[in-house]
Amino acid sequence: MRAAQRSLADMRVILVCALLSPLSLSHACPKECSCNSNTKVVDCKGRGLYDIPRRLHPDTQELYLQDNRIRGLGSMAFREIPLVRILDLSNNSITSISPTALLGVRALQRLSLAYNSLRELDKRLLGPIRSLSHLDLSHNSLWGFPGALGDSLRNLSYLGLANNRLTRLDRSLLEALTRLDSLTLRGNPWRCDCQLIGLKLWLETYLFKGGVLDEVLCSQPEEMKNKDLQKIPYELFHACMTTSYHYLFANIQHLESERLLRGHTHGNHAHPSIHALHVPMGMGEGFGGGGGGAGGGGGMTECETKQKKQPVNLRHAIATVIITGVVCGIVCLMMLAAAVYGCAYAAIMAKYQRELKKNEELAAAQGADHATADEKEPLENAIA
Repeated sequence: MRAAQRSLADMRVILVCALLSPLSLSHACPKECSCNSNTKVVDCKGRGLYDIPRRLHPDTQELYLQDNRIRGLGSMAFREIPLVRILDLSNNSITSISPTALLGVRALQRLSLAYNSLRELDKRLLGPIRSLSHLDLSHNSLWGFPGALGDSLRNLSYLGLANNRLTRLDRSLLEALTRLDSLTLRGNPWRCDCQLIGLKLWLETYLFKGGVLDEVLCSQPEEMKNKDLQKIPYELFHACMTTSYHYLFANIQHLESERLLRGHTHGNHAHPSIHALHVPMGMGEGFGGGGGGAGGGGGMTECETKQKKQPVNLRHAIATVIITGVVCGIVCLMMLAAAVYGCAYAAIMAKYQRELKKNEELAAAQGADHATADEKEPLENAIA
């Protein structure tokens, strides 16, 4: 009897193993990769792969595919690993990425696409992802960075854009990156014209709050070539003037951010990387090159040596105090004028009332005299 029960138990074990074996085989580690079931890491780097390996385990949390020959990412390329947190695709030959390539990987935290051949990114690429904290796009051929990606990058702490073909960067995108700690921008052909003032102003606030930045070296125009954007004085942007739409828009946003930032500052100590803000008010120069303000290269002149200016936040505070004092002075003068006017009006009315009362008294006295005279006249006539 016991032997029969034992054999029945063995048959059940064999049956369970037979049922589970297809499932385990369907998610076995790809032969091109090495897998660690404990850490849930799949390492496929440097294996000469031309495509994303198949039959990845759905519990995979880290996938390393760098140093391969992958040329593109199709739609839902990582649908087998919805829990992946780290995805490294650096140093491949990727030229195109489907807008839905990352669909289904909502837990992604680190994405590296460095050292590829990307020319552009679709604004829908990171749409479903909200947990991304590290994005490396350096060493590509990107000529633009969609501002619409800002909603997906609100938790981003590192953004690598070095060594691309960027000439300008949308400031609205940068304003959305409220948690950004580190930013790399070197190695791009930045065009330091009026449209880049917004970036310059944003970088000053970003550095003041403790952000880390490598450098932004200008490539155009010729007068700005190889100069660090942060070290270029505002006087050299005089061709933009205050009538430039781009300058006004950027300056308004900068002043608003400075106003909000004052609540977090301590004292009047500014970050050493912040330079004095001096806006040229001369109206004798025009815009070069028409509507974009991209010209004006011929009108750039070297600035004369000036005294060291105060930190920008201190100067703004002083300006605010001065403006407030002027406004308060005007209000006080208006109140004083109103008081003088009120006193003068009251004095005139009092004098008028006194004269009116005096005239009434005189008129009453004259009326009484006439009445007395009228009473005496008949009496005298009667006696006569």
